[in-house]
Amino acid sequence: MEDFTGGVIHDQPARRQWIVDPPFDARVRELVRDWGAEKSPELIEEMMVTALKIARDQMSVADLKLINRSIKEMRYTAKVFAPFQRLRKVAVFGSARTSAYSPEFKVAKDFAREMVAQNFMVITGGGDGIMGAAQSGAGRAHSFGLNIRLPSEQRANEVIEGDPKLINLNYFFTRKLTFVKEAHAFALFPGGFGTLDETFEVLTLMQTGKSRVIPVVLLDRPRGNYWETWMKFLTGQLLDLGFISPEDFSFFKIMHNAREAVAEILQFYKIFHSARWVGKRLVIRISYRLSKNAIVDLNKKFADIVESGEIVQDVALRQEKNEPEIWDLPRLIFTPDRNRFGRLRQLIDALNSSSLA
Repeated sequence: MEDFTGGVIHDQPARRQWIVDPPFDARVRELVRDWGAEKSPELIEEMMVTALKIARDQMSVADLKLINRSIKEMRYTAKVFAPFQRLRKVAVFGSARTSAYSPEFKVAKDFAREMVAQNFMVITGGGDGIMGAAQSGAGRAHSFGLNIRLPSEQRANEVIEGDPKLINLNYFFTRKLTFVKEAHAFALFPGGFGTLDETFEVLTLMQTGKSRVIPVVLLDRPRGNYWETWMKFLTGQLLDLGFISPEDFSFFKIMHNAREAVAEILQFYKIFHSARWVGKRLVIRISYRLSKNAIVDLNKKFADIVESGEIVQDVALRQEKNEPEIWDLPRLIFTPDRNRFGRLRQLIDALNSSSLA
């Protein structure tokens, strides 16, 4: 499975990081072996020891229930998504209050239908409004629903209701983690607090390098101004006050029809395939080799974010051997400035341009 942190999780040690006492260690290893945990047993052992340490920490019942339910939700969502990990997915956010007769509803439905035609699956919050529109456009077979349990008893939309790919979650943070972990693109429609919370979450994670850089499209009705109004706040307050940088605007594109939004996402994956950190080096996997002139051009245009050396075209590194399915793809490898992820998005756009291929 592709690491949504871009290799940071892969680089974490997969060996025992705990020592209690030899007899106890042996009992834990024996239990894991008897259970049949053949894949990464050392991580299962460590999780068990962490759970047992919690028993000694004198936590409140509320804390214990929070931790327990969170782990159960994370485990179940990973299980549901596992059979579909080879397929790219687009997450769609937007208001549950959007009318089925609104122009935004039609744009969301058309967008999801076209993304499925391009071999993407669609993930929504599972509710009505924009979520229901996207679910309707994608169809039940190509949809996931991450429904949140609310005091108001929010129900799932009729398209995804009863489907095994509908997941009911108690916590927003496990829901948002799943969106970020599983999505290869985001489509954000007008919405309220929840939509803006999810929007800023996605942008913050990419800006700080805590998740992969992936395409984000901000969609609206034709001639709508929801996102343009939002942009005025970002520009007039956050940018002018120095809280963000001009290059941070590269993380997203504002669109007013489904066709342009789909084209933007497909363009992102035209040559770029994925990226992974190996120590301080960033390894960008690409669909085919670039010309020597293209590499020279990239080095000229993006010298400001190369911390040492230069951008080179090479083959897979030894540390990538746990991803054999993409072992043969060419690589661009360099040591970047980890404070300039907006520029990294610009680099991806540049290598996808026809003039460099």
